[in-house]
Amino acid sequence: MADLQDEVTAPAEAGELDQPVPITEIPPRSAPLPTPHTLLTHHPVADGYCGLPDTLRALSWHDLARGESAVETDLPRLRAGGTGALLLALDTPHDRPPVTTALEQIDLINSVVARYPEGLRLARSASETADARSHGRIAVVIGPAPATVIGDSLGTLRALHTLGLRALTLSGTAWTECERGLTGFGEEVVREMNRLGIIVDLTGASRATATRALAMSTAPVLFTRSGARALNGHPDNVPDDLLAALGEKRGLCLVPCSAARTGPALRDVADHLDHVRRVAGPGAVGLSGMYDTGEAHPDGLPDASGYPALIAELLDRGWPEPDLALLTWGNVQRVLRCAEFTARAARAATG
Repeated sequence: MADLQDEVTAPAEAGELDQPVPITEIPPRSAPLPTPHTLLTHHPVADGYCGLPDTLRALSWHDLARGESAVETDLPRLRAGGTGALLLALDTPHDRPPVTTALEQIDLINSVVARYPEGLRLARSASETADARSHGRIAVVIGPAPATVIGDSLGTLRALHTLGLRALTLSGTAWTECERGLTGFGEEVVREMNRLGIIVDLTGASRATATRALAMSTAPVLFTRSGARALNGHPDNVPDDLLAALGEKRGLCLVPCSAARTGPALRDVADHLDHVRRVAGPGAVGLSGMYDTGEAHPDGLPDASGYPALIAELLDRGWPEPDLALLTWGNVQRVLRCAEFTARAARAATG
């Protein structure tokens, strides 16, 4: 017993306590992973494409505050999904004048925001989206709108910007479909969008148009509802070389919750997010629900309440919190802010 006591209380050899403990002997310490709901509380989803205006236009009455079975993006489901901002798309059916339809939908958006002031707030800038979030409101950004809404008029583009339009999709017009991508007028449109602070959306644009607009735009561009073409051949999805170029130009690909564009299951959306993040970088990937557009959604993401399940899947795949914060909120906020800075610089340069 004495021998054992001697071993336990024996003094250390000279200098022994001064030696660093080998790294292998320090037990690993790691912060617990955040829960999806905790993460979305701090970094809510900026949803890059929602078709709510056109859906509401067809309804005689609605109640977004208590819950509305006729839509996929009422306030209870937006809250449950951790949504902090919505880009509301303007849809212009071919059988109606595009400009008139756009004006009617902008008027409708303003009416809806005014009707639900405790839930929604109109935002025309990155600072206003952040302010809405800090006051517990969901920021509403108008756009994207199809390029047909401006006809062949820069004056119409400027007027729509004054009314709040903040993104325009460059496809479906004569000036976006030429052999070199953009006609001279098309290039003028991109320059004027940069000057105004309207974000270029390249969803559905031809390869020539996307390449030209990406090269000449002085502000970051968006694909508001595009997955990775390497995983799904949908024509609106983006090939890897364009994804890489998008990342280099600090643009953003918003991966949609669309069965046709990404796949029939939640894990398919996660696969697209993984792919875009790997090819273009974590600063070039975001989310768009494509809710209330008439598109079928993957299992597990039926409406705006499904985002926590998607975040849980990405956490299981090892996404770190900083990358998830960029995915949900940070990247869209950066693009909005860059568009504003570019516009200020362009206006200052031209007096």
